[in-house]
Amino acid sequence: MKKNIIILCAAIAVLSGCQKKEQQAEFNYSVDKFYDLEILRYQVPDFDSLSLQQKTLVYYLSEAALQGRDILFDQNCRYNLRIRRALEALYTGYQGDKNGEDYKLLEKYLKRVWFSNGIHHHYSEDKFLPEFTEDWFRKACADAGVKYDEEIIPVMFDPNVMPKRTNQAAGQDLVLTSAGNYYEGVTQAEAEAYYAAHKDNSPEPLWIGLNSKLVKEDGVVKEHVYKVGGMYGEALSKVVYWLEKALPYAETEQQKLAIEKMIEFNKTGDLKSFNEYCIAWVKDLQSQVDYVNGFTEVYSDPLGITGSWESMVNFKDIEATKRTQIISENAQWFEDHSTTDKKYKKEEVKGVSAKVITAAILGGDCYPATPIGINLPNANWIRKEYGSKSVTIDNLMHAYNEAAKGNGFNEEFMIDDAIREQYNQYGAMCGDLHTDLHECVGHGSGKLMPGITKDALKEHASTIEESRADLFGLYYMADPKMVELGLLPNGDAYKCYYYQQMMNGLMTQLVRIEPGKNVEEAHMRNRQLIAQWVLQHATNNEVAIVERDGKHYLQINDYEGVRRLYGELLREIQRITSEGDYAAAAEMVETYAVKVDQDLHREILDRYAHLNLAPYKGFVNPVYTAEYDKEGNITNVTLSYTEGYVEQHLRYSRDYSWLPDAN
Repeated sequence: MKKNIIILCAAIAVLSGCQKKEQQAEFNYSVDKFYDLEILRYQVPDFDSLSLQQKTLVYYLSEAALQGRDILFDQNCRYNLRIRRALEALYTGYQGDKNGEDYKLLEKYLKRVWFSNGIHHHYSEDKFLPEFTEDWFRKACADAGVKYDEEIIPVMFDPNVMPKRTNQAAGQDLVLTSAGNYYEGVTQAEAEAYYAAHKDNSPEPLWIGLNSKLVKEDGVVKEHVYKVGGMYGEALSKVVYWLEKALPYAETEQQKLAIEKMIEFNKTGDLKSFNEYCIAWVKDLQSQVDYVNGFTEVYSDPLGITGSWESMVNFKDIEATKRTQIISENAQWFEDHSTTDKKYKKEEVKGVSAKVITAAILGGDCYPATPIGINLPNANWIRKEYGSKSVTIDNLMHAYNEAAKGNGFNEEFMIDDAIREQYNQYGAMCGDLHTDLHECVGHGSGKLMPGITKDALKEHASTIEESRADLFGLYYMADPKMVELGLLPNGDAYKCYYYQQMMNGLMTQLVRIEPGKNVEEAHMRNRQLIAQWVLQHATNNEVAIVERDGKHYLQINDYEGVRRLYGELLREIQRITSEGDYAAAAEMVETYAVKVDQDLHREILDRYAHLNLAPYKGFVNPVYTAEYDKEGNITNVTLSYTEGYVEQHLRYSRDYSWLPDAN
C-alpha cells in the first residue's frame, strides 16, 4: 500500500540543511498553476553517477513506464480517452482566437483532465465540468474539423451523468454509481457474489480480479483479462517490448527473473506469474535501480479488487537509505512493543526491506500526482512469507518542500510562533520519519486471523489500512527509541508533527473539499478518522479546537496523552483488521471519517483562499535522451528539465497512445 499524497503539500516546511549537495542550488521547481493544482519539477540527483548499464536500464524501464498511460485513463472512466482526444484535437487545431476567453477555458479544462487522468478530480473523485459551453464546444469542433462521439457530450456537460469516479457512500450500489471502468452491466451484489465464488483459499492464493474488468455477457458474469491479446493488449504489448529491451541490463539475476515474470504476466494475464513476479521482486535487494510497473493499488475500484495501472522507475539513495535500514533492522522490536493485542502480532517479522529512493520517472497512477512512499507487494501471504519492500521517495519530498518555502500556510493555521519554529526546525525530518515508519513497519505489521482475507472489510479496507499504518508510525514517533536509534535529535522533536497531523486531519485538509461535501477519498478519511477519534476521546483535554480573534486553531495540551490515544486507537484498528470485523469498520468510518463541520469548513476555505495557494501538487517528468554509436548501442543517457506541462502531455498523447477509444 502507498501513502498516496503528501499530507498537505502546501504545508510542508523544510530543514535548511537537508538539501542534497548534488541538486542544483538554483532550480525552478514551479512549472504551472491552474484551478486547485500546481505543477512542479523534480530533480534526479546522482543520475550522472550511475554506470552506463544502470543508465540504460533506467532508460528502457522509463519507456516501459510511459506506455501504459492510456490504460489508467480508460480505467478511470470508459469515456476518458474519447474526451481527451477530442479536447487535444480541438486544442491543437482550433481555428478561432487563441487569446480569447473560451480557448483559455478549454486549455484549463484540458490541463485538468491531464492531471486527473480523466474527467474526475484526482482526489475528491467528483466530476469537474468545463467552464466553456456545450454550444461553443460543438461549434469550435465543427470549425476545426474535429470529430467526436456524441456520447461524450452528456458525460462532459451534465453534472448528473457519472458524477463520482469511485463512490463510497453508505447504502448505495457502489458499482453502479461509480464511473470507473472496472465493471459493466454488473451490480455490486453480482460482483461480490462472483468474487466470493472464485475466491482462492489456498495457502498461496491468487489475487482474483486484480487484472480484469468484470462484465455481464448474455446474462453471465465474466472477466475481461488485461493481457497482450486481451483487454488493453495494444498498450501492454508496448510495455512488454521495452521490458524485454531492459532485460539484458538487469543488475542481478534476481532482478532479471522479476522482469521476466512481469513480461510473462503481461503476455498471459496469469495471476500465478504475478505472484512469482512479486516474490522475485521482493527478493531483489542488491540492485540499485528498481521499478514498479503494472496493476497495483486497488483504491479506485469501489470494491477494492482490481488494480489501477501505475509505474515508477527509481534508484537507491545509498546515504539516505541508512536511515530506513535502521528501522528495518528493528522491525521485530516495533512489532513486539506496539499497543496491539499479542494474538494479532507477528511472531516473526520477515524480510522488511526499506530504502530511500530517487524517482527517475513517474507513470500511470503515479503521475502527475504521486505517492511519497510505497510498501509493496499488497498480497498479505507474500508479505508474511517473503517480506516487503518499503521506500521513501526523497527527491519528490525535496521538491514539495522547496516549493512550499515561505508560502504563509503555517503562519495562518498554526497556533503560535513556538510550534511554527519547532516545525521549521524538525518538520521535514519528522515527515520523512513518519513516512518511513508508515511504509516500512506500519503496513508490514500485524497479522490476519485464520480464515480472514484481505477483502473482508470491503469498501472500508483502504481507509482502515491507511489508518493502521499511520497510527503505527505516529505512536512510535514519540517513543524514546527514536532518539536512541538516532532517528530524532531529541525527545520533543515529534511534537511539531503531532500538531501538524492533528491540525491537518481536523482542519486544513478540508481545503481539498468543496463546500457542503463530505470526505470521500480513503487517505483523507484515514486522517480525519484518526484526528476526530482522538479529539472526541480526549476526556482530559489532551487536545482541543480553540477560538482566537475569530479564528479556530488546534491546541495540544498533553502530547503524551495524545500518544496514549493514538495507541488505543491503533489497538482497535488492528483488531478490526485482524478479525475482518466489517461492522466495526463501517461504524468507525461513518462515525469519525466522513462528516464535516460545515461552519468550520467555510472558515478554513476562506482563510486558505487569502493565501492564493494550490492544495494539490503534481509533477512533470524529466526527459531522457539516449545517445547511440554507429552500431546502435547506447553510449550515454542524458536528462533535461526544460519540457513544460502542456508540451509534455501533448508529446505523451502522441508517442504513448495505443488503445482504441473504447475498451
